[in-house]
Amino acid sequence: MSDAQQRIDDLVKTNDLVLFMKGNASFPMCGFSGRAIQILKAVGVDTRTLKTVNVLEDDGIRQGIKEYSNWPTIPQLYVKGEFVGGSDIMMEMYESGELQQVLGGSNPA
Repeated sequence: MSDAQQRIDDLVKTNDLVLFMKGNASFPMCGFSGRAIQILKAVGVDTRTLKTVNVLEDDGIRQGIKEYSNWPTIPQLYVKGEFVGGSDIMMEMYESGELQQVLGGSNPA
């Protein structure tokens, strides 16, 4: 496991909710990352307690996260160590009510 992979693994396993994104919760740097934040806010996540990782600040993480999850795009949401998906999957899960259930354990609304 590379250094970047180890850091990603630590982040995912030590935080209940982690969003790897471009920018941060208060200043998303791409539309997909912005949408991911809006979805999380809509389900009652306090974005001040959300662990975000700005992939633009660390190229090792930016590339490593794609290998870690086997998922080609950013943002990527992890809940309790499990990869949930990117903004499209988050939106589908939000619309079906599934995201609220997944997050219910770590962030009651």
